[in-house]
Formats: sequence, structure tokens, C-alpha cells
Amino acid sequence: MRGAGDQRRRGRRGGSAEAAWNAAVAAREQAATAFYDMDQAQKYVGGRVTLFADLDPAAAASARREMAALNERANATAAAYIAVLDAHDLDDLDRSAAEYEAARRALESAAGGLAGVTAELNGFAARLADRMAGLEAALERLPPRLAAARDAVAAAEAAVERARAAGLDATDPETELAQARRTLDRLSAAGLGGLGLSGALEAAEEVRRVADAARERAEELPREAEKVRNSLTAVRTRVEVVAGRLDPVRAAMRDLLRGYALACWQDLKNAPEAVEEGLARARERIAEAEAHAGRGEWRQARRAVTAARTELTAADRRARQVTDRLADLNATAADPGAPAEAARFVVRDAQRLVVGASREISPRHARTLDTLAERLEAAPDRLTGPHPDYWSYLQELESIKTAARDVVDQVRSELARHHGG
Repeated sequence: MRGAGDQRRRGRRGGSAEAAWNAAVAAREQAATAFYDMDQAQKYVGGRVTLFADLDPAAAASARREMAALNERANATAAAYIAVLDAHDLDDLDRSAAEYEAARRALESAAGGLAGVTAELNGFAARLADRMAGLEAALERLPPRLAAARDAVAAAEAAVERARAAGLDATDPETELAQARRTLDRLSAAGLGGLGLSGALEAAEEVRRVADAARERAEELPREAEKVRNSLTAVRTRVEVVAGRLDPVRAAMRDLLRGYALACWQDLKNAPEAVEEGLARARERIAEAEAHAGRGEWRQARRAVTAARTELTAADRRARQVTDRLADLNATAADPGAPAEAARFVVRDAQRLVVGASREISPRHARTLDTLAERLEAAPDRLTGPHPDYWSYLQELESIKTAARDVVDQVRSELARHHGG
């Protein structure tokens, strides 16, 4: 029996069985090579799709879908190849020529399937390469932009640290710097932070711009501190100037009450109190500014100084309204015809312009000026009684002058259009 078994084994390894085994082994090696090639192509193309998606997320959606389908086919083909290996154990030499032949055919079929998927992957890679070429060229611009952004952040950090060391309030530049750091951290993370290439380039430029602004603001802090100190000195002086007008305002108000009708001063009756209140609020804002300056809070100090200036401007304007009103009324009472003559000059000047251009402009302008002339002649009728309403008289004359000037502007505009500009 033993001799017969050895004879069968030798018979199977000789002749057609030996040739069939050799062919099957060659097919197995071919399939293994095809499997390796497909695996490498799948990894390479997958990496390219990932890079494409990182560079241009919006445009990569179709590529992701195509890659997902290719992965499914590659995985199925790999599973089929492994199943063929498991089904045909070529290390078992006690096989017939027919079994070796069947193994060869199965392995060659598996190799063909693997090669087919590899060809699909390579074709997809070639199509993707055309879309990637421009992106990869643009990608070369990103490293220098990132380097510039990092340098700008480092410079801003140094400037902020110097400002803090000098006892200055660096809140504003620190806030800007924190914003720049957050964006830079996102860019420095894996990939492009989900921004895509164009978004990453823009973000890197934004980091540089914001960091530069933070640095400049930090470097400006010592100069700003000096400006605030100078502004405080100036606003303190202005408080004294406005306060010095308070007594003249009170005196002018008394003269208005004694010498003129109610209509001439009723809108100003609370002016002295308003000036006093504005001065008090200005002094409060100055005290706040001084407190902030003492703590190195120059931004808050600057705002308080600005608020003090606003209060002083309002108080000064109110004070001038009283003294200017008294001066205007006194001048009018002394010579009521003078303001009327000034208004008459404006109306006549407008009338001369309208007459000279009557053929090229609307006739309504002449009618408007005729009405203004009638109002001008009637204006002195307002000055009746022992206490004439000089203020109403002046307001009417001012209204007439304004309307006449409006007519002049309209006529000139029509003439410009008529003459082509």
C-alpha cells in the first residue's frame, strides 16, 4: 500500500500535474502582485481625494462620491481574491492536475478583477490630477502667508507685553491678538481647518492684518497716554472758560427779561441752569477720566474726556445763544431797518439773476421772489406795541434770506443743465 501511495504522489507531481501546479503558483503570484498594486492605488487615490477635499471642500463632493464607489468595488474584489486563496491551497501537493487547473483559472480571474479595479483607480487619479494641478500650484502660496501670519502674531505679542510692562491698559490690542491667535490655531491644525485653500489663504491674510493692527494699537498706547494727558489739561482749561461765561449769561438773561417781550427769550429761560448742569456733568466726566488715567486705563480715560468735551460744547453753545440773542436784539432795537436792508439786498440779488436768465428757467422762480418781496415789505408790521417782538422780526427776515438763496441755487442748477453742465 505504501509503495502504491508514493507512486501516486510522484505521478501527480510529474507530467501534467506538475505543469498545472507550476501554472497555478504563477497565477497566485500574479494575483498577489495585482492585489498589492490595487491596494497601493487605493491608498494613493484616497489620499489625493482627501487632499482635494481639504483644498476645495465644495468642489470635492463628487470626487468623494466616486471614491466611495471605487472603494466598495476594491473591497469586494479584494474579498473575492482572498476567498480564492482560501479555496485553493497550493501548498497541498496531493492535488490533481484538474484541481491545480481550477486554481489557476480562479486566481487568474481574481488577478484580472484586481487589475481592472486598479485601472479604474488610476483613471480616476488621472482625472483628479487635472483638477488638482491649479490647487497645488496655489497651495505653494500658503506657507509664506502662514509664516507672515505667525511673524505678525509674534510681533503683536511682544508689543502687547511691552505695553503691559509699562503699566498700560492693553485690553484692546489683547482682544485683537486673541482673535488672530484663534484663527492661526485653526490654520495650524490638521488640514486647512475646514476652510479650503482659498479660505485658508484669506484667513492667513486676516491673521496678519489683525495681528498688525493689534501691534500698532499696542505701540500707540504710550502715545495715546500722552494724548489723553494733554487732552485732560485742555479740557480742564475749557471748563474754566465756559464757567467764566456763566455770569455774563445770567446778566444777559436779566437784560432779556427786563427789556424784551416774552417771545424774544422764552426758549432761553432755562439757559443759565442748563449751562451750570452741563459744567457739573463735564467736571464729573473729567474726574472719571483722571481716575482711569491713574489706573493706566487710557481707553476709558479717552472716552471720559470725549464725554466731557461733549458736555462743554453743549453748555458753551447754550451760553452763546443767550449772549448772541441779546446782541442781535439790541442791534435790531437800535436800527430795525438794518436787518431788513440786508434781507432786501439778498432778494434783489436773486431777482437780478432770475431776470437775466428768464428765458432759460422756470417762471415759478420769479413768482417765488415776488412773494418774498411782499413778505419783506410786511415784516416791519411785526414791530408794534411798547415791547416789539424783535425776535420774530429777525426770524422772518432770516427765513426770507434763506428762501431767496434757495431760489439762486435752483436757478444756477437749471442753467447748468441747460448749458450741458
